[in-house]
Amino acid sequence: MRLRLPEERPTEPPTGYKIAHPVLSHDGTRAGFTGVSLGGALPYGVLADAACVYGLRHRAPHRRCACGFHCVHERAVAEAMLCTTEHRAAVLLEVSVLGAYIRFERGFRYARQRVRVATVGPCACGAAASALADAGWGRPGWRGLAPSCAGCVRARTSLSLAAFARLAGEGLRVVARGGDPARTAGVTGANGLGVPELVAEAALLQARLDWFQTQLARLGDHGPGRGRQG
Repeated sequence: MRLRLPEERPTEPPTGYKIAHPVLSHDGTRAGFTGVSLGGALPYGVLADAACVYGLRHRAPHRRCACGFHCVHERAVAEAMLCTTEHRAAVLLEVSVLGAYIRFERGFRYARQRVRVATVGPCACGAAASALADAGWGRPGWRGLAPSCAGCVRARTSLSLAAFARLAGEGLRVVARGGDPARTAGVTGANGLGVPELVAEAALLQARLDWFQTQLARLGDHGPGRGRQG
């Protein structure tokens, strides 16, 4: 005799929390996330269906497999994962649990999800992040991104938080940790940008310009006729 698990029929999709690394496609046309555990090799979009990471043909989540998206019930539990060395550059995701799911004591394993909010931590220098920049690692066809302030971006491939939200689509909101969730980096007006987003975009462009001007000045100092000995 097999015991059937109780079925839930919620009126609204449950909310969960997880951490992931933001990624950008090699051609710069798509933005998404990649997991920090089993599903790390399979980048996903804001709205995505889970697939079995072991290549099996059953639907996720299968009771006898570990496949499917994973999240925890409590935001604080997900935030604690960001303390580990390998996850310091990850972002915190607030997701809607869609489709079939299996409930556990600490979270869900489920078939489909929508990422509603991505919370970005500080730059490695400690300043508040205004961009997501090339982190120096990637997956085939995807660049890993990490939080960066305007001063640390320099010439790296990067997106402002607002640009990442627009590229990812599906109503994603991106906020810097400690920022006001009501002033997000998602679509805020007819042109897709509000005042905070325009300020961030301008700061990022100015930082890049300053860096290029510094490099040009250094090249000028070592130009023809300078620093030579007869």
